Amino acid sequence: MSDINELLEIMGRLRDPDNGCPWDLEQDFSSIAPYTIEEAYEVADAIQRGDPADLMDELGDLLFQVAFHAQMASEQGLFNFEDVVRSISTKMVRRHPHVFGDGDIKDAQAQTSAWEEHKAQERALKNPDGAGEGLLEDIPVALPALVRARKLGKRAAQVGFDWADAEGVRAKVSEELQELDDELTAKDAEGVEEELGDLLFALANLGRHLGLDAEQALSRANRKFLMRFRFIEQSLSAQRRSLGQASLEEMEALWHASKKTLQK
Repeated sequence: MSDINELLEIMGRLRDPDNGCPWDLEQDFSSIAPYTIEEAYEVADAIQRGDPADLMDELGDLLFQVAFHAQMASEQGLFNFEDVVRSISTKMVRRHPHVFGDGDIKDAQAQTSAWEEHKAQERALKNPDGAGEGLLEDIPVALPALVRARKLGKRAAQVGFDWADAEGVRAKVSEELQELDDELTAKDAEGVEEELGDLLFALANLGRHLGLDAEQALSRANRKFLMRFRFIEQSLSAQRRSLGQASLEEMEALWHASKKTLQK
């Protein structure tokens, strides 16, 4: 607790109206939110790179974001850091009755189902008369689009609005791809964008049915592309040549060479 208290004291001094940091004093929830999202992504990146030292550092940066938001809330009399900790502690105990109570959960799949049920009950308590927010309304708009597509599909599936299996979603992917081809043929830019979005939505939910995360799959594809493109750059550099000096055919040949080299 002494380390946490030190962090909160540092945060308080940064926001001190008389002797604080001018930049920190200018911030509010909205201006800090992008940094919070960025730090969460950097945590995920450290995990994907398998770098525990960097993970520790990035987790610290993310914790600082929590302290920053809590400090601003405390200044407005809304809540403080202790309230944040108390809230998540209470929630975790409530959602794990098999650990902290007399509930009975047999495996991870059963726990996932129970977790979603607890969340549904919590939403119902916030909206007891059934009016106001719909089933999907509390899924954050700020989420990456592929992540949000998966969550939207998963939430709708809770009430039976879903494909029966992965084969059904795969057929939907083919259908959306054909519709995209039709719009490309028609040269309708707005229609192309709409159908591309429908295709990506279907692919995100195909991943869900396959037990895969489309966002993670795309992140891995991005890293693979980066590594292979870097191979092209390094290969040309070893020849004292730049990308601008290489033909498309030469770059494609190096691209295929990278597949064999980087697999070793």
